Amino acid sequence: MQPTLLTYLATRDDARALRLGEQVGAVLFVSFCTAIAAQISIPLPFTPVPFTFQPMVVLVGAAALGARLGMASQIVYLALGIAGLPTFAASPELPQGAARLFGPTGGYLMAYPFAAFVAGWLAERGFDRRYLTAVFAMICGLALVFGGGVLWLTIASRPAIGVAAALRVGFLPFVLPDLLKLLVAAGVMPSLWWLTASRDR
Repeated sequence: MQPTLLTYLATRDDARALRLGEQVGAVLFVSFCTAIAAQISIPLPFTPVPFTFQPMVVLVGAAALGARLGMASQIVYLALGIAGLPTFAASPELPQGAARLFGPTGGYLMAYPFAAFVAGWLAERGFDRRYLTAVFAMICGLALVFGGGVLWLTIASRPAIGVAAALRVGFLPFVLPDLLKLLVAAGVMPSLWWLTASRDR
């Protein structure tokens, strides 16, 4: 297992372990960034699922933190939203709070911790240090987000819709834009590693 960027930056000057306060601060920071990304939300007339930048923040944040802390950041994000804080994307149909998880976007939200874990796990194995492997790691995480979202749409929609309809409203409108965002976001971690290595020379 290789160090994540967070671990490397926190411990490169000495051999100490990453302190609890640093872990908590990093988790809260990524949770906050996820909540900010949710506010950049574009509703679409043909689907109940809005266009947001959250998945990219989830995946880049997890790559920086690693599997355990990345997953924790999204659990904290969901917990804050369930508690009623305005962390979820604006919705004309559902208020902030636990009810949001039972709405049409609930599957995407509940998939965030698992997507973060996978992206972080791959980062712990060095996938975030080169562009092509970072793309692969983020695609794996994004696939979980889409999988959770589409599956939930088939279960939670009233009236119930089939898989084909769920793909039509929850996957097809977003897959190309999200892949384009992913191709940009995948360059973040290799660039940060390159900058860090340059400073340490």
